[in-house]
Amino acid sequence: MFFANAFGIQMLQQASQQSPDINNYLCYILVHDEPPPDMDTTQYHLVRCSAAMLMKNNISLIPNSLSPQTLTYIKSELLAGLKDSNQGIRSFTGNVITELLRKGGIMAWSDVLAQLMTMVEGKDAGGNDTPLPMQEGAMSALKKVCQDSKKALERDTQQPLTFMIPKFLQFTHHPSAAVQADSLEIINIFLPLRSQAVLAHIDILVESLFRLGNNPYAPLRREVCRALVHLVDIRPDKIAPIMSSVVDYLVAQQNDPDADLALDAAEFWLTVGEHDQLRIHLGPFLPKIVPVLLKSMIYSEEEIFRLGGEGDDADEEDKEEDIKPTFAKSRQRLPNGESVEVVGTEKARNGDGELSDGEIDEYDSELEDLYGMEDPEDRWNLRKCSAAALDVLATVFHQPVLEVILPYLKENLRHPEWPYREAAVLALGAVADGCLDGVALHLPELVPYLISLLNDGEPLVRQITCWTLGRYSRWAATDPDPSNPDPQHLHKYFEPTMEGILLKMLDGNKRVQEAAASAFANLEEQSKGVLEPYIKVIIQQFVTAMRQYKDRNMFILYDCVQTLAEHVSEALAQDELVAILMPALIERWKKVKDDSRELFPLLECLSYVSTALGQKFQPFAAPIFHRCISIIHQNLEKQMAFNNNPQLDEPEKDFLVTSLDLLSALIQALDNQSSQLVATARPGFFQLLTHCMADTNNDVRQSSYALLGDCAIYVFPQLRPFLPNVMELLIQQLDIEHLSEVDEDNSFSVINNACWSCGEIALQQASGMLPYVERLYISLLNIIQSSKVPASVTENAAVALGRLGLGSCDELAPHLESFAYPFLDALAKVAETDEKDTALKGFCMVVGRNPEAMESCLIPFFRAIARYKEPSVELESLFRQTVAGYRSFIADFDGFLVNIPPADRTVIQTVYGQ
Repeated sequence: MFFANAFGIQMLQQASQQSPDINNYLCYILVHDEPPPDMDTTQYHLVRCSAAMLMKNNISLIPNSLSPQTLTYIKSELLAGLKDSNQGIRSFTGNVITELLRKGGIMAWSDVLAQLMTMVEGKDAGGNDTPLPMQEGAMSALKKVCQDSKKALERDTQQPLTFMIPKFLQFTHHPSAAVQADSLEIINIFLPLRSQAVLAHIDILVESLFRLGNNPYAPLRREVCRALVHLVDIRPDKIAPIMSSVVDYLVAQQNDPDADLALDAAEFWLTVGEHDQLRIHLGPFLPKIVPVLLKSMIYSEEEIFRLGGEGDDADEEDKEEDIKPTFAKSRQRLPNGESVEVVGTEKARNGDGELSDGEIDEYDSELEDLYGMEDPEDRWNLRKCSAAALDVLATVFHQPVLEVILPYLKENLRHPEWPYREAAVLALGAVADGCLDGVALHLPELVPYLISLLNDGEPLVRQITCWTLGRYSRWAATDPDPSNPDPQHLHKYFEPTMEGILLKMLDGNKRVQEAAASAFANLEEQSKGVLEPYIKVIIQQFVTAMRQYKDRNMFILYDCVQTLAEHVSEALAQDELVAILMPALIERWKKVKDDSRELFPLLECLSYVSTALGQKFQPFAAPIFHRCISIIHQNLEKQMAFNNNPQLDEPEKDFLVTSLDLLSALIQALDNQSSQLVATARPGFFQLLTHCMADTNNDVRQSSYALLGDCAIYVFPQLRPFLPNVMELLIQQLDIEHLSEVDEDNSFSVINNACWSCGEIALQQASGMLPYVERLYISLLNIIQSSKVPASVTENAAVALGRLGLGSCDELAPHLESFAYPFLDALAKVAETDEKDTALKGFCMVVGRNPEAMESCLIPFFRAIARYKEPSVELESLFRQTVAGYRSFIADFDGFLVNIPPADRTVIQTVYGQ
């Protein structure tokens, strides 16, 4: 039977590829439930499902494959599938309808929405009564269409939602609870979009929520909870007056045994807790809310069955599917030359810069590491949401939250059953930020007890204890009473905490290892310089872990190493420490293959280590540098091959990003000594770099321009011959006039680094920038004048523009009146750094060539001079010359100074008035 059925499905697949009319046949099979004589009902059902899937795929993959005749036939027949007695067939029919509208647009079948609504109301196109299953099938199809075409419906010039939304609100009175739930789910699709069609009926919606709230059908109550969560952000004025009733309702729903319903209810506390106006209204209800959060943080019986009692598994190899996908992080340069990490922009978006229609915007769980580690599904769940909500409420209300949880903690921290013990430790960690002042009184007793729990027989208890100790590591690393310091504080609390977590990094259970490594990275961030006396012990443990860990936990171990390098910096550059750490890293570096995703965190880790070690990294630099060159070259070649033959696999850009970033770190660490590495690179270093600067991927270009700026600082003689090509690409990148709305947010990080590298090149090239000055001026001025550009980009653009004046003051002088004010405004927020100092030097030189142009903004300029606390000798001299020039230029100079605030005027008169 199976083989016959499989053969039938295979024939359908072949026919769908060969016959232009196959979609008619597939549609016929889908909507007709009578099996052929040689096939039983079960077999035929599978064939019908396969026909639906093939039809949907044909529509999806071959958009124009349907002839007008086929389309007409499908439209006339397809809706009949919604009255099938089998819910699966009704669902598949809805999928095909949705795909037709997604590919062809709503207007491709303009009357289908009205037909579906009529069916929900109980009538078909001929006026005949429709059975309840068909009404539910039509409603389900409407839901799928709205999920998949929400933006199209919202933007449609004929405004179909103005007709549809009132209908959906009417359907909340339908006798079927499933139809009611689907109707409210559709409202919840458009509510977060602030659709005017929904907002116009907001009072009816609120009334519907009260009416439907106690329906026994759990999926309907889920939608009520979701609507209440949406209203928090969209119409908080509708929630505030009824907060008491809403709290009682959501507490009841969170206590429901349906975990999905309870999760939707718990989302409300998290959302309100983060709402500036509404959160204060939760204060009186904390004694009701906090206990249900604490209860929800206990592992469920199902989770205990799946997770509890795990033994030692540290020697078992990881399965490939257990290793989380890892993406590269790009670095964005700040106006002071420092860099900050940003998650790869290409990974954070979906083609059009938003979630595609039909996708649900889930939490991007930054709280994954914070709350409850991982559950079997590795997804956001009730336990994590409740812990996050408790964290937020503690941050808002502080002591009142602690007063509610203290009795719970006293009762459960030493509970004989591990799930209660574990949940209490989680709760203690969740309030670490918000309730630290109150908890600190108990920490001298709690911290030793938590350290003892690191040896608990249940791995999940050891795991969460690592996390909680990490959350309190700042207290352990800092004397809580500076006015009455305890010389033994570090010895009593920090050292045992650090030692305990370090030991758990070699626990026999992989989950505990991971939690301990994550907690130690947190400890490193919280304690910073306090770690310096212990670096050797820490590194020795890292190296031992590096040799024992399986692939999955290596990723978090790299984070531990790089976090240590970041926070102890040059303290790591001791010969003894280098001799311990670097051989282990190099051993791993040699083991990891060029196409392994483990390269991403490893390269990032090496970037931080090379920066911390500086010149001490030189003995290890050459092979790493040249391997990065090789990886970049291979990736670019694979991209060219893919461009010529799209059937090949497209290479992953993350290999480019991490290699470029490590090259940046190496060039910075080795200073001028990196010039030899650049010179010997094969293929040529700057040929590869210019290819990367022209890449279509934002993350690649962002890292490329960061590397370009570093090259301008450290190896400019080698860069100079390639400036003609480099500057053409850079000028193109600075053009913000042709950014699409979809792409502009992601492009600004690239433009930011391009501005920064432009400033570094201008500083080195000076008068050699003449061929590019005019075009650079236009682009940089557009950036600093634009209101849509982020502040860091504007600041970097202002620095670059000012530095252009160092070698091209005569060329910029005619434009001074146009750019002086936006330049000074952008630079005002930049800290006093070499970048700002040199930018103002260039600006002063331009002012010296055209002092009359400053008439309209001379006061802001003098204020900028007065407020610059520590100018370099050269800049102070230029400030003095500038003030002296205007003193001789303005007839009543003292009268002019009256317009400047008194404190600034005093500085001008006393410091620069001579």
